[in-house]
Amino acid sequence: MVNSLWFQWKSLKLPWRKSRLAGVDLAGNTFWEYRDDPNANRWRRMLKPDPNIHLSEVQVTPQWHQWLRYVREHAPTVEEQQQDVARQLQIKQLARLADERWASKPSYLDKPQTQNPIPSVGDVSGSLRSQNLPLSTQDATPSQPESPESIPQPTPQKAANPWAQADRSNPGDSWQPSDWSPNSKR
Repeated sequence: MVNSLWFQWKSLKLPWRKSRLAGVDLAGNTFWEYRDDPNANRWRRMLKPDPNIHLSEVQVTPQWHQWLRYVREHAPTVEEQQQDVARQLQIKQLARLADERWASKPSYLDKPQTQNPIPSVGDVSGSLRSQNLPLSTQDATPSQPESPESIPQPTPQKAANPWAQADRSNPGDSWQPSDWSPNSKR
């Protein structure tokens, strides 16, 4: 109560005052306007941080920073600062929901699951002919379903190391610069 009365008294624009309170942010920092010279054209603006906070931990909101740099004419109100905090919380909530939606979708960077390769769209009939499969359902003869044991499983082959076959010598190992001659032309 006493604090708010003191803030109201200090924020009055009286002609004999050299400094006046412009406002307070949500962190407890106070913002002041003052005149160095009585004939100065504009008031100077400054921040007095909360005395309970270390100077390295003082954070100024964008609205107050704009006011300090004369980008905005009037100091931000407490309601405006509270709306900005609510907007930031809403953006964080929407970003969290977007991250959850993104994480739920499969990624092309994930390890592929073992599936039969899908033939390319360009030449489906050619790929079916190469596999000796019927092109239409009329040509297909019903067959007995195969058991998983009768399906031949591909044997994993060990990939050859391309660096093992590489030549171990550098191409420039045998190169030597030619002698210098002042009259030689290219």
